[in-house]
Amino acid sequence: MKKSNVIDLSSREENADPLTDLIRQGARKLIEQAIEAELAIYLEAFSERKLNNGRAAVVRNGYQPEREIQTGIGPVSVKVPKVRAKDGQSATFRSALVPPYVRKTRSLSAALPWLYLKGISTGEMEAALEVLVGSEAKGLSASTVARLKRDWAAEYTDWRATRLDRDQWVYVWADGIYSGLRAEDAKLCALVIIGVNERGEKRFLAIEDGVRESTQSWREVLQGLKARGMNAPKLAIGDGAMGFWSALDEVYSDTRQQRCWVHKMNNVLNRVPQSVQPKMKQSLYDIWQADTQQHAEQAFDQFATLFEAKYPKAVECLYKDRNELLAFYDFPAQHWQRIRTTNPIESTFATIRHRTTRAKGCLSRDGMLHMLFKLGQSAEKTWRRQRGFDYLAKVITGIPFKDGIEVDTTDRIAA
Repeated sequence: MKKSNVIDLSSREENADPLTDLIRQGARKLIEQAIEAELAIYLEAFSERKLNNGRAAVVRNGYQPEREIQTGIGPVSVKVPKVRAKDGQSATFRSALVPPYVRKTRSLSAALPWLYLKGISTGEMEAALEVLVGSEAKGLSASTVARLKRDWAAEYTDWRATRLDRDQWVYVWADGIYSGLRAEDAKLCALVIIGVNERGEKRFLAIEDGVRESTQSWREVLQGLKARGMNAPKLAIGDGAMGFWSALDEVYSDTRQQRCWVHKMNNVLNRVPQSVQPKMKQSLYDIWQADTQQHAEQAFDQFATLFEAKYPKAVECLYKDRNELLAFYDFPAQHWQRIRTTNPIESTFATIRHRTTRAKGCLSRDGMLHMLFKLGQSAEKTWRRQRGFDYLAKVITGIPFKDGIEVDTTDRIAA
């Protein structure tokens, strides 16, 4: 059996890891949104109750003191709104989700992606919230849940129209994310692009429906980014098997291409017996971990010498993207760790892949996109700035780099 790398949150006494913080932040946001949806429904019931001057008789009136709900990952802080009746009659808002007393749940074994997965469906929203706060969540009305869904959909729609020309986008990572969920008769896939701007800030730029990772699908994604004002990035990183590259040549022809080394290594190793894989894996590491491009080229040739006779398909798989695999040598060495792979995307969505493989039932394509969008919003809050972000301005202005080191302009002129 393969060793699972899913973190068991319910068994940990101390929760200081980034994933736990992410889940706690997402749980709080989820609860806050649900309470706001409850309040909106409550106030709508008093919409015809007016004062003599025509103003609403029942209005918001701040918040109750913030308090904590104890969960398996530690305390989650919540604030419940208050209302005030100006006409002298009684009106008290009581949340069905958060009762007027502090309770403790036994565990929160499901992570944030599961909450969004279950919560995105009206029929299963109660199940998601019940994990957080217990059986009181069953008191949520269908209209409250529907409003919450509409809020998420509206947020996603607004985000897709956000202008991108306020920043200079230097690097972009692209990948197709298969969630493990199914809709109708097809496995759900989202086309995801993350970018880093001139300040070293990483942001999701696109999360779009991808029935298949075709050139046409990626072309539509890239054309959408261009219409929103995104400049031509200096480098794009992705898996070599995607239709993304053909689309990139059409929409952003000046952008350099870097193939993901993790994907490439897996593809090469899958073409040889397991007994050969350890030795071949080390040879591959010798290529992309080389300190100069010359040494990497030598390691490429050594790889062919060692394996071409017996495993020509593996060598062919590696060599067909040779130039694109070594593009990172023309960029600052401080950025190599990030631009050699699609890890920024892979690591963000690793949790959702693990937790949706056992999910039952179908999820609509819109539901999946909204879920990924909400997950992405939470994940962005934990991202650090790009290492060596002060070199990004040099990349933007076209200063050349050789083997990760800035080329001295004086030396180039003299030569």
